[in-house]
Amino acid sequence: MPRVATASSSQLAADAAGRIADQGGNAVDGAVSAALVSMITEPGVCALGGGGFVTIWIPGTDPVTIDGYVEMPGRGLPSERFGKGVFDVTMEYGGGITTTIGHGSVGTPGALAALGLASARYGRIPWPLLVEPAYELARDGFPLSQPSSSYLRFSHEVVFGWQAPSRAALHRADGSLVPVGGLVQITDRADTLRAIAEQGPRAMYEGEIARLISADMKANGGLLTAEDLVEYRPLVRRPLEAVINGWHVVTNPAPAIGGITLTALLMLMNGYPKHRWTIADYDRLIRAQMAVFGVRRDQLEVSDDLPRDALRLLTAAEGGDIEALTTSPSTVHTSTVDSTGGACSITISSGYGSGVMPPGTGIWMNNCLGEIELNRRGFHALAPGTRLTSNMAPTIARHEDGRILSVGSPGADRITTAILATVINFTELGMSLADAITEPRVHVERDRDSEWLVAYEGSLPIDRLAYPHRRFENLDMYFGGVGAAYWDSQGGDLVAAADPRRTGATSLAGSG
Repeated sequence: MPRVATASSSQLAADAAGRIADQGGNAVDGAVSAALVSMITEPGVCALGGGGFVTIWIPGTDPVTIDGYVEMPGRGLPSERFGKGVFDVTMEYGGGITTTIGHGSVGTPGALAALGLASARYGRIPWPLLVEPAYELARDGFPLSQPSSSYLRFSHEVVFGWQAPSRAALHRADGSLVPVGGLVQITDRADTLRAIAEQGPRAMYEGEIARLISADMKANGGLLTAEDLVEYRPLVRRPLEAVINGWHVVTNPAPAIGGITLTALLMLMNGYPKHRWTIADYDRLIRAQMAVFGVRRDQLEVSDDLPRDALRLLTAAEGGDIEALTTSPSTVHTSTVDSTGGACSITISSGYGSGVMPPGTGIWMNNCLGEIELNRRGFHALAPGTRLTSNMAPTIARHEDGRILSVGSPGADRITTAILATVINFTELGMSLADAITEPRVHVERDRDSEWLVAYEGSLPIDRLAYPHRRFENLDMYFGGVGAAYWDSQGGDLVAAADPRRTGATSLAGSG
């Protein structure tokens, strides 16, 4: 039986992967079980009612990305139903954000369907055993984690406090938020997990769970219908591919834009830095981010033909000429590798959360339709059945000598820069995996006036460059939460490392 190295967003998720590995599971089994636990135990950060992507690369097979992201709902509904059932909220999370929540912000969830397909095609362990760790935590309750608490202290009232079942799940009798380490027990969730274990992932898309979800949506102005749930299918896509310094890198393709952005940045930084980070390298990194994020904002996010425009970006980036580009216009992650050379990278998100928990289900639903930064065309503008775009970029890199790295991160638009920094530090500079993740990061963002602003951590010399900037004194969860697992095919070593920015955890299990 293979040994499996796992880096995940929480100790509970990492433990689940280790438990599955000890039962003979491979990298895919461990990642799927860990992801299921994260969807149950990280409220506000992830949920069963979210969407996600699974990138898998098994030796001797072509790499794949399973697209289980959120779809635009509303099949069969009259036009007057659209544009309703929502309201905007503002919170201080991340320096201040506004997002749209409510029943009308909920898109058709796909993460569970994607995990089911990954398990069926590439796993070894029966589905009920993969669900068992998540079911036990749903039945017995779980301690509220620090990352969840860090987000919920901004959102527990405005996002998760307006609907009765959602409020009851996170608040004590006196109305205060459950503290870090406090037990969270959610009515009906164990029954839902038991049904998913016994009936398979389709239990959420057909039958009683689907009926409860669609009935709550209909009663409260949502667009998600029983037909949307029945018709949802995960899609198997060919990943984006690039060869960087001997590493064959595969990541999330269109219609997501996270993988496109990451690949372009990797191409522009290919060969930089040489031996260590210099001020010139940081300047190149900042200019590369400004160039790629500018194309992303002005072209990719409003594209009528994303594959075409992505190809144009990547063709330009492949030449390494940053100036050629400047002339053109709440998430969890699990990474696993095993001692057979298999790798799996899973990223799942429910947006900022809609605050909706359909009575009788114990399932929080996403607000992906209400993520303003990913819906530049306008609210409810897509045709029903259209996949939404995403920042997520679960990534696998296989070296020509057989070494393999599985890596990814949560963190909205910081996902790509977090992965970029880790990959450069590990593959170009030879840092240990842990050091590659811990190294301070740089992320180019837009300020309130849509001007470029360089955010950075610690004592990096960014203030010596002529860019507007803001400094974070210490490592901060704003810059993502990378989880990475690595297998050295030459020495046989398995290594996993998780980001201290989000109190991630690792496991190494199995005896093969």
